[in-house]
Amino acid sequence: MCRHLAYLGPPLPLAALLLDPPHSLAKQSWAPKDMRRGGVVNADGFGVGWYPPGADAPVRYRRDCPIWTDAALPALARATSAGAVLAALRNATVGMPVMETAAAPFTEGPWLFSHNGAVAGWPDSVVGLAETLPVRDLLTLDAPTDAAFLWALVRHRLRAGTGLAESIVDTLHEIVAVAPESRLNLLLTDGRTVVATAWWHALSVRVDPGTSTLISSEPLDDDPAWRAVPDRHVVTATAGDVDVRPLTEGT
Repeated sequence: MCRHLAYLGPPLPLAALLLDPPHSLAKQSWAPKDMRRGGVVNADGFGVGWYPPGADAPVRYRRDCPIWTDAALPALARATSAGAVLAALRNATVGMPVMETAAAPFTEGPWLFSHNGAVAGWPDSVVGLAETLPVRDLLTLDAPTDAAFLWALVRHRLRAGTGLAESIVDTLHEIVAVAPESRLNLLLTDGRTVVATAWWHALSVRVDPGTSTLISSEPLDDDPAWRAVPDRHVVTATAGDVDVRPLTEGT
């Protein structure tokens, strides 16, 4: 499947997340450790979104190529620092297109979103859910993929004023109800708070209390502060603070 991460804390170069650690996101693109039968490599595109100081919305950079082939990324990642980042690698589900607009993060307004997993029975299993969305949202999906559709469901709730955690959890339960074998590690941020789910795929978190939080599909290094998030749990985090709770009905 895919790999993703989110960081909140003091500004640091994007390279400190994407390129420099011993098991950086770039390393995970070709040598992931815990894919759980979800593929072998993550080479079908990548993206990173970050929040410049004082900006109302994030900046996004994404490509449809393996992260290790993008000649522009190293210089960009070393020259750009941010205190809120969401980045993702894509491992496309068989039959889904490989295109730049299919790569996470997806964005609108202050939000960035990523999905690691797959919606079972796509697209037939979610036809009923598609009917609940405005037609314009369906006609303007970033790509004809399950991840882009999940973003449309989450975004619809966010636009209505629903909070980040509730938008993610309600969407997850909605999908599980019609496609119970789905793999749904979801990741959402507004630059101040991050919400992440562990639903079948791996997820870990590292917290420097009161300072920074890093959530990632796989630990970026051997720091003993990394903690695995149990399956069927949701993480709600700010910089230096994390709450982890079971994902049960009504959570």
